[in-house]
This record gives sequence, C-alpha cells and structure tokens, in this order.
Amino acid sequence: MSHKRIPKRKAAIAAGSVAALGAAAILLPHANASQDGASTTAAPKTLKATDASNLASQLQNLLGDAFAGSYYDSGTQQLTVNVISGDKNNVVVQAEEAGAKVREVKNSLAALKAGAQTLKAKATIPGTAWAIDPKTNKLAVTADSTVTGAKWDRLTSTVKSLGADMATVKKSSGTFKTKVSGGDAIFAQTAQGGVRCSLGFNVTASDGSPAFLTAGHCGVAAKQWSDSQNGQPIATVDQATFPGSDFSLVKYDDAGTQAPSEVNAGNGQTVQITKAADATVGETVFRMGSTTGLHNGQVTGLDATVNFASETVPGGTDTVNGLIQTNVCAEAGDSGGSLFTQDGSAVGLTSGGSGDCTAGGETFFQPVTAALQATGATLGDGGAGAGAGAGAGDQAGTADPSASASAGDQAGGGDAVGGGDQVGTADPSATASDGTGAGDQSGNGVGDQSGAGAGDQSGTGAGDQSGTGTGDGSSSLNGSQ
Repeated sequence: MSHKRIPKRKAAIAAGSVAALGAAAILLPHANASQDGASTTAAPKTLKATDASNLASQLQNLLGDAFAGSYYDSGTQQLTVNVISGDKNNVVVQAEEAGAKVREVKNSLAALKAGAQTLKAKATIPGTAWAIDPKTNKLAVTADSTVTGAKWDRLTSTVKSLGADMATVKKSSGTFKTKVSGGDAIFAQTAQGGVRCSLGFNVTASDGSPAFLTAGHCGVAAKQWSDSQNGQPIATVDQATFPGSDFSLVKYDDAGTQAPSEVNAGNGQTVQITKAADATVGETVFRMGSTTGLHNGQVTGLDATVNFASETVPGGTDTVNGLIQTNVCAEAGDSGGSLFTQDGSAVGLTSGGSGDCTAGGETFFQPVTAALQATGATLGDGGAGAGAGAGAGDQAGTADPSASASAGDQAGGGDAVGGGDQVGTADPSATASDGTGAGDQSGNGVGDQSGAGAGDQSGTGAGDQSGTGTGDGSSSLNGSQ
C-alpha cells in the first residue's frame, strides 16, 4: 500500500501489487462501457450489469412471492427472471414489459430458503457451503476435500431429504479457508506472528474520518494495521464482525489521510469506484488481491452460507452467512480485497474459499452494501469526501501501450497499492505478463505468517500461477461482457 509521506498521506484503494494474467488489460479504458445486461422474450433490452441488478430488485418488489430469483446471461446480455409456475399471465406480462426474460420454475425463494435452514440445522459441517442458484432453481451445495466418511454421508443424506428438485451436491478438490495470511498491502503483528491481508475499499466513516473496509476475520485477528511489513501502524480497527458476517471498518490514524475511492488494478492503472452495488448472478466481476493481483470471473450464487473450520477453536466451525459465491480464484493474503465491476461499482470483500489461481475454485465475498449499512460508512458518490479528487494529480497520463503488468515491475509488499498515485488510463493493447513470481514481492513470503486464520495457509506465491483456472482474467474485454 503506497502512502507517500507528504502532508496528506495518500491511501491506496484495494489490495495488491500484482496485476495478474491480463485482467488489467480488460478493465480499462472502458470502465464505463456496456457490461452485463438484460433483455426480454417480448422486447429484448440490453443493460449494464448494475442496471440489470436494479431491474431485478424492482421486479422482486413488483412480483412479490411470484419472484423466484434472477440471473444475468453475459452472452445474450439478458436478465432472466424466475417466476413460480401457475402465476403466469399478469406476472409474466409485467416482467416482460419491464425488460426481462421470464422463466417459469418450481421452487419459490421461500422454499429454497427453508431448504437452506434445514441444511444449517442438520449439516453445518466444517468444509461445506450452500447458496441459491437461480440458474438451476436449486440449492447448490458444495463440500471440500475434508468432508469424508460420516460427514459426507450426513451431508448427502440431508441433501437427499430435501428432494432431487431442491438441491444438488458436489465435491471441491480444495479446502475452504479464509485467506488471511501470505499477502501484502496491509500488515499486522499478533502474539502468533505476522498477519497480512488486503485492503478492500476506502470509505468515509460515519463521523467523517477516512477509513477502509477489509475482511472481518482480518479485523478480529489484529487491531492495528500498517502499510509495510514491519512499519508503524497507520490504521486502527473500529468495527469487526466475524463469524456471522465478514467485514471490518478500519480508520486511518491520521485524520488528514486522503483516501481516494478507486481500485489499483496494477501496472499504473486504477478504476474509479463511484458506488456500492448488489451482485447479480451471471455478471462479470473483478477481484483485486494482494497475493494474486487482478482476476475476473462470474457471480455463481447469492446468499451463500460457508462453514469454515475454526482457526481458534479446535474442531469448531466459523459460519458466515449472506455471502456472494463466484468462480473467481483467490489465495492466501487476498482476504479483504475488493470485488468490483467494470463500471466502478464496489460489490464485495474477499472472505475465503477453496482452490487457487492454478486449479481454480470457489471464492466467497462479503457484500459491500451490507458492510456499509452495518458500519454507517459511505463510499464513492455516496460519501462526502470519499476520495473525490484525491490522488489524481500525480500521474494523470495515459498508460504506455506496451506496458506489461509483470510482478517484477510491481513493488511487492506494502509498497504497491498506491491507487491515488496511479491514475493513468490503460491502452487497449496493454498486456499483462503471467510472470508474477512471488520472489519479486519484497521477499514477503507466506509460509511465515501464522496469524489468526493463517495456520493452514500455504500461501503459494503468484509466480507459479498460470491463471488457467476458472475466471482467470486472461480474456480480453472491450466493455461488452
């Protein structure tokens, strides 16, 4: 995290120095270009992802109990809205006239949520997760590699009891973990050793002071945070919630800190964050994290419940509810990092998941909208002084078209987040190298980080990540996702 030692320190937005595997090139300069959208069977419409999300919220209010979820198809740029079978005529007409494609389904949202409550009561097992999948109109249940034997039998029997049309279950090759250790960007010292996480989004606290959001399990692990591995603390945790939810509000100790509302996408590129938005299943999202840099993928589920194995209570379970499920990869140290859309909407904070950026996996995110509501903080256009004009003056030029986002060029550790310092606009031909060797990141290894939630994190460096996993960010977007 790059804080220039000047009268008003510039606070970086988001976490990380490594813009991995081409995702940086796909973000800019089309930050406001058309993204995921919606259409209808009767009168197709094309909308940005945030507009599709807004339409889905409006239709949910309009349709009431007939509404059974929605999802976005990035290929057709249509918003599909599920309605309960039998509520055809007026409901279908209303949804289609609003611009959505309508699909009749069997399971209501109430029924799916009741099924989730059954899973909670009978199958809260470390290493399990479930979320509502509107594409299948079922609960998507996932078990990681630790769920075996009697635990697996218990889970599958519970899923079976819900009925074949209510839930599916699959195995994940990885292990569900919080991603607290092994990254850079923000650092803390605990009795157990060093902890490193990722800064999510700069915000303005309810009292008007500059602050940032990060993961709750990071805020629970340590009270004070620094922008360098062994540096003096620059920010103090004001609120932290974990488990249950997973967010922290951390206030900068210097009230004069400028906290620009932008995400550092690596390689001198930034994305202005103008607002917070709810996620929509199917939309393309980007994750910035201090270990693996920038990656993209799709939202695959909402209102997810994840049962992490507790790092502090042997045999215990840390359950987090209301999360966003995605196929974007993440690794140790990415915790707290920002999940956002191409048009500058803050969506989530990295909580945890399974897999890595070589094999892929599932990653879960705390919704930003819920964190803002709980803490009273504001972000982007919603907050006075939330980074308006901050840090944009230093390097306002356009990025070199031949720029390559290699980790060797990005100073690792806490030095490279400086979103306020890097406001260039990327050229479409910019490329991102996959040579993101962990050794280039200021020697900040992962294995020596034993802070809360870090004990089982191997923290494999970014250097060996080919980014071939799901949502690896290697595609080249031109604003038409």
